[in-house]
Amino acid sequence: MTKKTFTVTGMKCANCKANVEKTLNALTGVNSAVVSLDDANVTVDYDEAVVSPQAMKDAVDDLGRFEMEI
Repeated sequence: MTKKTFTVTGMKCANCKANVEKTLNALTGVNSAVVSLDDANVTVDYDEAVVSPQAMKDAVDDLGRFEMEI
């Protein structure tokens, strides 16, 4: 497992936090995703052999209101 923190722009409320966490946690290979609204980032524990940072970015960016930097 790999644990990395990525910046996510566009999050402003608890609903935003929940949407990003739910989206990432639904991806196969993601063990956990925890958003910090104060720091505007998400810490993801994931299996690099199963899911890539680009796939996670695409999933978050597809929500339309957020952008994840990798």
